[in-house]
Amino acid sequence: MFYFLYHLHNKIFIFNVFRYITFRTIYASVTAFLICFFMGPWFIKKLKAMQIGQYIREDGPQDHHKKAGTPTMGGTLMMFSIVISVLLWTDLSNPFVWILLFTTTGCAAIGFTDDYLMQVKKRSQGLSAKQKIALQTVVGLIAGTLIYSCSDFDTCLSIPMFKDLKPDLGWGYIPFAACVIVGTSNAVNLTDGLDGLAIGPVIVVSVTYMLFAYSAGHIKIAEYLQIHYVSGSGELTVICGIIAGAGLGFLWFNTYPAQVFMGDVGSLALGAAIGTLAVMTKQEILLILVGGLFVIEVLSVIFQVGYFKMTNGRRIFRMAPLHHHFELKGWPEPKVIVRFWIISIILALISLSTLKLR
Repeated sequence: MFYFLYHLHNKIFIFNVFRYITFRTIYASVTAFLICFFMGPWFIKKLKAMQIGQYIREDGPQDHHKKAGTPTMGGTLMMFSIVISVLLWTDLSNPFVWILLFTTTGCAAIGFTDDYLMQVKKRSQGLSAKQKIALQTVVGLIAGTLIYSCSDFDTCLSIPMFKDLKPDLGWGYIPFAACVIVGTSNAVNLTDGLDGLAIGPVIVVSVTYMLFAYSAGHIKIAEYLQIHYVSGSGELTVICGIIAGAGLGFLWFNTYPAQVFMGDVGSLALGAAIGTLAVMTKQEILLILVGGLFVIEVLSVIFQVGYFKMTNGRRIFRMAPLHHHFELKGWPEPKVIVRFWIISIILALISLSTLKLR
């Protein structure tokens, strides 16, 4: 909405600022933050009134049982904040904006359904793992197809530190994109196990991809850095700012001790958004490093389950995902959270350095 005020700049000069991506990114992120910040107390009160409280697993860390009943599905507030801010501050004629909105809201709907069945209907299980994966895959394939159909979109992969190595996947880019989106969505979901643990790295990754999106969408910067130029991807900078802003607003209430949890409606959606951003900015492979904390959490589960089956009950970690392992070793929850945030920041900085290693 505000972007189109730029078209009035000939009559009112001040409206010229709305064409600048940097200006809109700043105020879009502030808008997303303020929506979460001011609506948060009211939203949490409504969740309590509806008795939508977190279910705690019996086999989880004992300290977590005191969190039972804490309002969940807080991701709904973040999704509202993100959608409103996108509609207000982005160029709605850009197809990337709508594809990203589709992927994010699609996975949010899957997560919402799962949360609703468990938290509102009080079922012992919401959607099964197979159902969630199947639905996410459908969303991912549709998103991959839409991205593939965008004019001039390059289906070559960008391999960090190897500027001449660019394998072209052709139509195979569609299932590849779907794998990135689904994998990232579930990785963020697995990481969301402690107060603020997932949203911190989501903010860090969003800010990192904000820089990637701006670089990929600026032809001179892309040429200088020898990265893929993706026409129209600069507008994704604004959405990255929105995700970061909404994340900060949510973190205000989700920081230890949490007043609200995001639930699957938030974690699945945010993960899908990050995966889609990685695909659109042609930094798909680098996501392994940028979102390295999410990768570590997923691998800890895979290794734990695999080793458990191969050795008839023996374990690598005291509990998976990895953050629970450190909890059971005696680390206080805030220490685990902050140290994981630090790891996420370091990985993001290393990933940014690869822009000059070509």
